[in-house]
Amino acid sequence: MTKFKIIIISGLSGSGKSTAIAAFEDAGFYCVDNMPVELLPKFLELPIHSDTEIKGFAFVMDIREKSFLDACPAVFEDLRQKGHHFEILFLEAEETVLLKRFSQTRRQHPLVRDKSLLEGIREEKKLLEPLKEAASRIIDTSNYNIHDLKSIIFNLAQSAIEAAAMRIKIASFGFKHGIPHDTDLIFDVRFLANPHFIPELKNYDGKNEKIKNYVLNNPTTPIFLHKITDLIDFLIPLYEKEGKSYLTIAFGCTGGQHRSVVIAETIFNHLHKPGRPVNIFHRDIDLKI
Repeated sequence: MTKFKIIIISGLSGSGKSTAIAAFEDAGFYCVDNMPVELLPKFLELPIHSDTEIKGFAFVMDIREKSFLDACPAVFEDLRQKGHHFEILFLEAEETVLLKRFSQTRRQHPLVRDKSLLEGIREEKKLLEPLKEAASRIIDTSNYNIHDLKSIIFNLAQSAIEAAAMRIKIASFGFKHGIPHDTDLIFDVRFLANPHFIPELKNYDGKNEKIKNYVLNNPTTPIFLHKITDLIDFLIPLYEKEGKSYLTIAFGCTGGQHRSVVIAETIFNHLHKPGRPVNIFHRDIDLKI
């Protein structure tokens, strides 16, 4: 699945998680309440159609699932290793407020069995303390009514969408025509075999199937592509986390018509997924070969 924005909503029972997920749904997120944490990696592997209007994913996870607290550290680390960028939104409220809310709704607290409601609230607060410490954002909902909280969460969701939409430009160029200055990462692919020196190939550019086959079937190319895609997949979430709005990655060969075009097209196809704005530009492809 594409690396959409992922929000994990958790916190104390009665703190407003249902209101929060409703706000994310209004903002265009695909939402799941009471999502089993161990199913999350499998869920994120599901294919998403390219024309989807989904802005991101929001999952409510809490102690209603018995294995949640034990399983979440390993699952969250696995997501990070796979390059998923997610945030934990933790909701809480004062004890007196939680007591009042449970009294008004007459709902059962998940930890109240042979103990009082207050004891259940305090036990849950203690159990969730490590998750609270790991949260990206903590919201105390004590002084918010439903409408205020929904408005706050909706604005937060909108901000999350904007922050996640880092625009990526993939470019090809020829070193003999100068290095592009508006570039964040430049990779020199002149070490790859050059089709310019093959008489029957030199007059084609890198969009031609003959040139693509020549470059991609070189024994060195798959090794390079594996290493470079691994590096780029590692870097993109880090740039997004820092709030970077644009990222330009350029590949250069001698003239900018053959090798750099093929590699740039391949990287573009690797990155071009739903929810990720990516475009490609071949600066020197139309110059005289």
